Amino acid sequence: MTVPAAFSKLSLSDDMPPTPAPSSPRTGRTYSLATELVYTEHSDQYNSSSMPLYQTATFKQTSNAGGAEYDYTRSGNPTRSHLEKHLAKIMRARRALVVSSGMGAMDVISRMLRPGDEVIAGDDLYGGTHRLLKYLSTHGGIIVHHVDTTSVDAVLPVLNEKTAMVLLETPTNPLIKIVDIPGIAAAAKAANPNTIVAVDNTMMSPILLNPLELGADIVYESGTKYLSGHHDLMAGVIAVNDAALGEKLYFTINASGCGLAPFDCWLLLRGIKTLGVRMEKQQANAQRIAEFLEGQGFKVRYPGLKSHPQYDLHWSMARGAGAVLSFETGNVGVSERIVEAARLWAISVSFGCVNSLISMPCRMSHASIDKKTREERQLPEDLIRLCVGIEDVDDLIDDLQTALVQAGAVTITPNGMRAGVPPEVEAELAAAAAQH
Repeated sequence: MTVPAAFSKLSLSDDMPPTPAPSSPRTGRTYSLATELVYTEHSDQYNSSSMPLYQTATFKQTSNAGGAEYDYTRSGNPTRSHLEKHLAKIMRARRALVVSSGMGAMDVISRMLRPGDEVIAGDDLYGGTHRLLKYLSTHGGIIVHHVDTTSVDAVLPVLNEKTAMVLLETPTNPLIKIVDIPGIAAAAKAANPNTIVAVDNTMMSPILLNPLELGADIVYESGTKYLSGHHDLMAGVIAVNDAALGEKLYFTINASGCGLAPFDCWLLLRGIKTLGVRMEKQQANAQRIAEFLEGQGFKVRYPGLKSHPQYDLHWSMARGAGAVLSFETGNVGVSERIVEAARLWAISVSFGCVNSLISMPCRMSHASIDKKTREERQLPEDLIRLCVGIEDVDDLIDDLQTALVQAGAVTITPNGMRAGVPPEVEAELAAAAAQH
């Protein structure tokens, strides 16, 4: 069997789980990722077309000495192993591990840190990650530096021999800033070769970005988002190319018992198969909506727009712009009215689902970050985040346009609409604020 270049250093033997599933064609030509998402191989005795669900906590042994491949689902389960093989394949990793949530993945990774270690993280990152890092710095003796990771020059001054870990997200959430993964990874290794560079790839998913190919040691994702696509399960994914690092992470997962349950593994396997078509539709919708909002005069943050200040950097690493964007209205009250006036856009945290979501990060997903810190990090209180689904894009735009008009976010002129709060709406908002 000719091994594709992407897997030339990987073992493709089914005798050594979990490794990438050997589903590349025997002709030597590599399947496209869209095909790999769908096509899997397994050794079910009845040749089922879908990987069976092994909904069991324990496995019978053939002797009192044990020794079978599986004994207790906390340590391993055939459905989980198959999912991990499949994820390793599509994430271009040597090993993938699945746990109970995205923050569970972050917790497993953070357990490699020791008191006195220094961590570098972005100044625009997921609120849950910020909360965990705050806890570790307060109770675990970990020193955390929050810097603008969109600039390698901003990271350099805090890199040193005590830097144990660098945590990156790109695009950042919710300001949609782009991080130079190769540049920061190279700088971190130069300062300390043992530094672990971990990248949260939830926003892009493996279909659009492969951080392990850009210098990352660990890539982790919330499987709740795009990998699943339906918000009917919670899962976290960790992928590595270093076998020893994989074993260290597995030890923590097995010891703490946070491995993903069999039924959730089965659901996630099913969701992954449609990742390609879902993301294609969601990205196309997001591009149209971003262009619509920008055309009305709003400040829109989306890497699919050439107006994005880091457009070229993003496309040097990624294969798409994703389906999350944010925009500013210039008025918190107006933003609140837009969010509440929308009908097709559900008010909810999270993203990656087939249905579209709308929220104000400072009120929801990032509310755990205190207002003073949000101001220091230039996180606008009026920011609205849109997580675009697979609905008809004209319906989504029409619903958003109606919400903008009802909220007074746009001024209607003879030449059309433009962003701007009419004086009467400003007066109404000021009166409401005074009453509070």
